[in-house]
Amino acid sequence: MKRIITLRYQLLALFIAISSLSLTAQNDPFNCVQDAYLFQYNDVYSIDLASGNSYLIAEDVTPGSINAAAYNPADGFIWGSLSTPEKTIIRIGQDFQTTSFYIDELPTSNRYVGDVSAAGIYYLKGGGTTYYKIDVDPTSTTYTQHVATENLSQNLSIHDWAFNAVDNNLYAVEKGTNILYRIDPVTSVVQSLGEVPILSGLNYTYGAVYFDNSGRFYVSANQTGTIYVIQRVQDLDGTIAIDSNLFAFGPSSASNDGARCPTAPVLQEICDNGIDDDGDGLIDCQDPSCSGYGECDVINPETSGANEGGLESNRRLSDAINKRNYNRAKTSFKFDKRNAPRVTRSQFYAENTANGFVLQDFIPLAVINEDETIESTPSDLINITNATEIYSVDYIKNNTAVASILALKTENGVYEHTKYICDRLLGAELISVSTIDINGQAFIKSLIRNTDNTVEFVLSFSAKVINNEVNFAVESHWNLDRYESDVTFYNFQIWSNSLDDLYLLGEEVLNLLNIEKPISDYTLSTPPTVFVRKGNYTNGALDLQIVNTNATGNVAFDAGFRTTETSEFNNTTSTLDLNGNYITNLQVPTGNLFDIGFRIGDGIATPDDLFMSDGPWGIDDSEVNTTVSNYTVSQNTNSFDTDVFPIERNVALRANTSTYVAAYRALTPRFKAVDISGYDTFNLIASGTGNLEITLVKQSISDWAEQYKTTISLTETEQEFNIPLSSFTSTTGSNIELNDVVTIVFTMVSENGQMVTKTMNLKQVYFSNESTLSVPGFENETQHVAAIPNPMTTHTNIHFTANQSENVQFVMYDQVGKIVYKAQITTENGSNKIPLNRQNLRSGLYFCKIIGSKQTYKIIKLIVE
Repeated sequence: MKRIITLRYQLLALFIAISSLSLTAQNDPFNCVQDAYLFQYNDVYSIDLASGNSYLIAEDVTPGSINAAAYNPADGFIWGSLSTPEKTIIRIGQDFQTTSFYIDELPTSNRYVGDVSAAGIYYLKGGGTTYYKIDVDPTSTTYTQHVATENLSQNLSIHDWAFNAVDNNLYAVEKGTNILYRIDPVTSVVQSLGEVPILSGLNYTYGAVYFDNSGRFYVSANQTGTIYVIQRVQDLDGTIAIDSNLFAFGPSSASNDGARCPTAPVLQEICDNGIDDDGDGLIDCQDPSCSGYGECDVINPETSGANEGGLESNRRLSDAINKRNYNRAKTSFKFDKRNAPRVTRSQFYAENTANGFVLQDFIPLAVINEDETIESTPSDLINITNATEIYSVDYIKNNTAVASILALKTENGVYEHTKYICDRLLGAELISVSTIDINGQAFIKSLIRNTDNTVEFVLSFSAKVINNEVNFAVESHWNLDRYESDVTFYNFQIWSNSLDDLYLLGEEVLNLLNIEKPISDYTLSTPPTVFVRKGNYTNGALDLQIVNTNATGNVAFDAGFRTTETSEFNNTTSTLDLNGNYITNLQVPTGNLFDIGFRIGDGIATPDDLFMSDGPWGIDDSEVNTTVSNYTVSQNTNSFDTDVFPIERNVALRANTSTYVAAYRALTPRFKAVDISGYDTFNLIASGTGNLEITLVKQSISDWAEQYKTTISLTETEQEFNIPLSSFTSTTGSNIELNDVVTIVFTMVSENGQMVTKTMNLKQVYFSNESTLSVPGFENETQHVAAIPNPMTTHTNIHFTANQSENVQFVMYDQVGKIVYKAQITTENGSNKIPLNRQNLRSGLYFCKIIGSKQTYKIIKLIVE
């Protein structure tokens, strides 16, 4: 009877195989390409191991889930094991058409570990020690047949393994112990090679592992998507120290399996040559794979605390939020974590609060081995945002803030700020966007590099009460307009210098929500596949670096903008051509503007949203007896020279006051300090009534009376003022050093305390350098040279005109005369252009010189932001 049943299954399998082959015989193999493939249920993602970026390449490939995915060197196809139908494996072609094969000797379930040897033998395993060998070499007489059932010499808790083409052994990392194992495919003997150092202390499932042609072993954690690399595993013997490190931050998955040709190379970043070696747009220490190598810091710096967070991204920067930042800058406010209240677990932690909950009930405590937790609530966000309640904490280890949570209650929709949108406004870079799997749900996570080169991992989600206040529903979207409107949300923004801590904090917030009201629904969006890594507004254009993970040809650009702080909104649409490139640096002409909010997308995947702004003008009319009757910001009528630091846009102010009224201009959108020590003169055209006090607000000075000030006398007739910075004085008597200027404040005072009308009209405001350069060897140059854009964020072009062709040298000096870059250039008669990438240049002021034997050129200053 058993033989009859077996024969029936074999005939059925043969019929299925013949039918499948007849339908898909024309599909082509993948062959040995550099891409890795990540299988999640029955969807397939292409993943770039160098960057960690991935995109969906095929959906619903099979009726059942695919696991134990493996590249077959013998035929160039990918093979996998199906959950449905049972006892079935599949062959997948480059067009993602599949061919199924029934293998009666396989168990009905529990087949999730697999790879194929160079000889075309598919090693398939589930739990326990038993594994199965299936011949998938199309030249073999036993093709698609079971050839052996074997047992490992010891039981392993592994979720994927891979063949190393260098030594033809299988390798895997065990969950929990994080031990790297070598498995001999001939003898089934398991050898422990020791705990992988970079994984020490973690408890992840390593469901996707890969090799490259050098024997580097890449291990991906299901929950976080982090990709780790172990160098040259074939040389390890159990006593040699394991060389392991971060490699990239990829997508998470609840069901994860990987396949890749093991003889294909993976591009590696060389961490000290100033070149983007692996093509991911990150140079040297910027690349996660360089974490801890050479002079590159390990990725665990101090994070920005929650007290500085929480600003909205809905174009209110010129109103109440500007005033909040202005007041902080004016008083040199700095959060003092030493005196902040300490937060500890109470006896009621993680218990249901029958009498109603508060935001503090959802704050994790003692889950990331922090030394202490301090309260850092930015209470000054109340009344200037749509938050009605705010509570935040910072987590401290070794006196360093390593993570923060900002919790906010909003009653008319979701909180109108996301850290990943607004931080790019500040000059931060969005290194990657992918997913993190918490409680089986794929939340969006992002990796941000700040202007000081620190990095932060960011997670954001919101909860609302549903089902007659019985349950919570959780939403998480990249785009704010995807959230339900006009409902009360409890919003959580979490950031950390450790992806592992981010995971634990996010998991605990969801746990605490679930204790209060069981979470019954999750509504989550996918990450954008095309996003702006970094951007800057300069001289009437947006300089953008766009990451294009799915090789999109072009994207739509939809924007709303204002030319000044007081002008009406305008809209514009266009198409950005990306040519399918992974990294695209482009300039989008916008004309002069103050702020712009825009969306880019291909109309299919989640679009990316971004808000950018210039440093804002604002007015200080806080005194009770001050009334502003006119405040207008207008565009500059004249362009600025390339060698000055411009303060864009003009201001007209009229007010009645018995005390004072002031206009102020921040140098950056969020009142961050700027080094302008390379300039010696402050210039403007001004008219008005009476004396105008000008204050340069330095971040390092906490007492307003000690800030550096000067006074000029205004008349109704416009005058041009060229004020030496040496004329700005402080009550301290020390010489001015403008290495951290935050704001310029223009103040008019009622000298006798009587109600008076004050007016000021300020135009063409800028810093310049009127003195001779002190860099050695600089003569008075004559031929005009310009850098566009200037300041530079990622790249600029040096434009100049040559009278004839010759070989010249382009040299960049820092402020002390040290050469930081040089190149040999052959000029042509007429217009010339030298492309210049930032590479590893630090922020600051540089001098650029073109040295030729047949003509001389003007020295220019280049600001690198």
